[in-house]
Amino acid sequence: MQTLTKIRPLWAAMAASCALAGCATTQPLYQWGSYQSQVHNYFQGEAPEGQIEALERDLQKIKASGSAIPPGYHAQLGLLYLHAGKDDQMVQQFQTEKALFPESAPYMDFLLKSAKKEGAQQ
Repeated sequence: MQTLTKIRPLWAAMAASCALAGCATTQPLYQWGSYQSQVHNYFQGEAPEGQIEALERDLQKIKASGSAIPPGYHAQLGLLYLHAGKDDQMVQQFQTEKALFPESAPYMDFLLKSAKKEGAQQ
């Protein structure tokens, strides 16, 4: 019985800390800017130039705030540059995506290889 009396304050302290931890606000891991709406626009077939401009503008804001760039952001920019015929910028964006998110390397390599094949056929 004495052991139970000693444990109760410990349990009360643990419960209080868990309750307080649940109230803590957290910052999002990534800053998305207009990324999601630009991806939607991409699939709606809108011209890439406006999307590139919006994503580049948001990218500068994200970097200036010191926030993290989300996965897929540079890949999307690379696809837009591909469709705009700006191959150098496409390659740069795909390489940046690979550097930031190494798990994307197989897909980025596939896109780079596909873009080179497509360019060779033209």
